[in-house]
Amino acid sequence: MTPEHTWRKSSYSDGTPEGSCVEVAFAEAVRIRDSKHATGPQLTFSANAWRAFTSRTAPRAD
Repeated sequence: MTPEHTWRKSSYSDGTPEGSCVEVAFAEAVRIRDSKHATGPQLTFSANAWRAFTSRTAPRAD
């Protein structure tokens, strides 16, 4: 049995059920899933890999 995680939606979510959105949960590892397919596959990252990923600055699409 998998422990429950507290999932948080991306701040870039448009807030609609059909909208493109990801959710993230922080536990022993960082998990990411598609909010439209909550029971589907998840990506799992170590805390160090997540910090490296989120510390990068993405180019702006102007």
